[in-house]
Amino acid sequence: MDFFERQEKARRKTKLLVAYFICAVVLLVVMVYFAALLLLAGVQARQHLRFQSDADQPAALWNPEVFCGAALGVLAVIFLGSAYKVNEFAAGGGAVATLMGGRLVPPNTTEANERKLLNVVEEMSIASGVPMPEVYVLEEEPGINAFAAGHTRGDAAVCVTRGCIELLSRDQLQGVIGHEFSHILNGDMRLNLRLIGLIFGLLCLATIGRVLLYARGGDRGRNNALPLFGLVLIVLGAVGVFFGRLIQAAVSRQREFLADASSVQFTRNPAGLSGALQKIGGYSRGSKLESEHAPDLCHMFFGNALNAPIMDAFATHPPLPDRIRAIDPTWDGTFPAMEAPAAGLADPRSAPPVRHAPAPFSNPLGAILGGAVIASESPARPAGVRTAAVLPNLGAPTPQHLEYAGKLRDSLPENILAAARDPLGATALIYAMLLSPEAAMRARQLAGLAEKIEPGALAATNALYPGVAAVAVAAHLPMVNLALGGLRGLTAEQYVTFAQALDWLIKSDGRVELFEFVLQKIILRHLSPKFGYGSKTRVQYYALQPLMPDCAVILSALANVGSPDAAEVQHSFDCGRDGLTVTPDPDLRLLPLAQCGVDELDAALTRLALAVPAIKKAVLTASVAVVGADGVIVEPEAELLRAIADTLDCPIPPFIPV
Repeated sequence: MDFFERQEKARRKTKLLVAYFICAVVLLVVMVYFAALLLLAGVQARQHLRFQSDADQPAALWNPEVFCGAALGVLAVIFLGSAYKVNEFAAGGGAVATLMGGRLVPPNTTEANERKLLNVVEEMSIASGVPMPEVYVLEEEPGINAFAAGHTRGDAAVCVTRGCIELLSRDQLQGVIGHEFSHILNGDMRLNLRLIGLIFGLLCLATIGRVLLYARGGDRGRNNALPLFGLVLIVLGAVGVFFGRLIQAAVSRQREFLADASSVQFTRNPAGLSGALQKIGGYSRGSKLESEHAPDLCHMFFGNALNAPIMDAFATHPPLPDRIRAIDPTWDGTFPAMEAPAAGLADPRSAPPVRHAPAPFSNPLGAILGGAVIASESPARPAGVRTAAVLPNLGAPTPQHLEYAGKLRDSLPENILAAARDPLGATALIYAMLLSPEAAMRARQLAGLAEKIEPGALAATNALYPGVAAVAVAAHLPMVNLALGGLRGLTAEQYVTFAQALDWLIKSDGRVELFEFVLQKIILRHLSPKFGYGSKTRVQYYALQPLMPDCAVILSALANVGSPDAAEVQHSFDCGRDGLTVTPDPDLRLLPLAQCGVDELDAALTRLALAVPAIKKAVLTASVAVVGADGVIVEPEAELLRAIADTLDCPIPPFIPV
């Protein structure tokens, strides 16, 4: 199953979730209706009134007024409750982690366990092409558990318990984080947040019932039916809980098997994930969470966060033995007994890996970046990647990508890594990447920046520039990926200053180069929603035809970047066009370079981002065909390809040359 099939499966799961939800709502409406009929009949009987349509008819089971009232009341309660909960999580995964009591781990932390955790997440981020997510720790949770939450990869957060980082070895922690990154890549996060909102709406009936239970009315409450109706709503709320837990279980169980398999495929270390699951089985606290919000979020966690359910139908996770044997058939079936460590006692294996001195990019891995390839030793022929390997690796990073990520991070100068992990340092790092190599122009740029940014940020930019200039240009995009983690720590005012300075710096030399467009596109796409300047993307295009002019812009831009020769440009474009359509389309024709500049690219990508996964797959397949028409993907092509994929929410892992 490729990345796009997993995305489509997540969309189908959403439709299934909606179907379950509608069934639950219909049943609740019917039950509330009959409860209202019975209560109305009781009130009328008490007042010596006959509950019937006329004097000769028995009591009617159909009362349109009561039914409409029941239906509107139930729908209003569920809709408002769901909308409230969805809005509560509008800020993304960080809001979910905060609700659970999570503490944001500073990107520049020096605490051993937290540094171990961040190192693992950084490696996963670079290797998968996913922006560095926010990382949280549940300090008051000694159980071994974790979850990933967010609407998109740009607002994702990874949250782990204190027990998880203290009791697991680095390999075991890597297996758990790989499992959570699988949820990020497979589109599970948005589904999980929608599920929380819908289930909360179902549970609101019980909340209203508790309010009515204590209501008092006229005549000292003797004729007040509200408490009785409140008791009925509490009972019906239990029905909502029943259906809510069934929906949670039905949606999440199989996703856990897929995430386990993806983690093992990513790390090529089944012993790591298997060891983590075995520790949960043998640990006295297991994966149970103490938070009062755990029942609402139980379908999101790595392990079962609640007590074992009475019936398997309510289990949000497969049994531990089944999960372990699925990835480690040689497991002997025993769980090693383990007790909770004493307060403040950390696992001796939790020390962060020894960092070696920064090394120049003299090895093949040092010449690669996530999404781009630089020239090889032969100046006539750039290093290349197999074009056939691009799409299969999309959303499915391999152990080679993970190995590359660790070596790349360890080879970066310490001051660059430290800057990427600090909010203001990260802004300085981005500025340094955009400074001109020409001394005169760079001096003018720094003078202009002095009027727009803080003196400390300007000094940091000056200090970082020599190191950034010495690092291979192809390593800039992974540095951007890491810097996104630090940039999320900006205040709203600092973000506005940063975005304005970034735009000015890009345009300061009178032209916008491809790398500058790519960098700005990636940064603003992932940061704008956090600070309230972006909008949630919703699918609007289910057919390719309305998007043909946009496809022409994308394919023409890629073809023009690859070669200055008109014949080669046309050949490259034809390769992409033939992969996109079977019959000729007048809207799909090669455009001159002037008609596929950065402004046209930006507009085209914005529209294509609103398409269904099948269309995105077709566009990316055609894009790869264009850049691979000459048998090699060179740096400008790769940078643009990554920007296209990132905008379409399709993360490309590092391109490793053959």
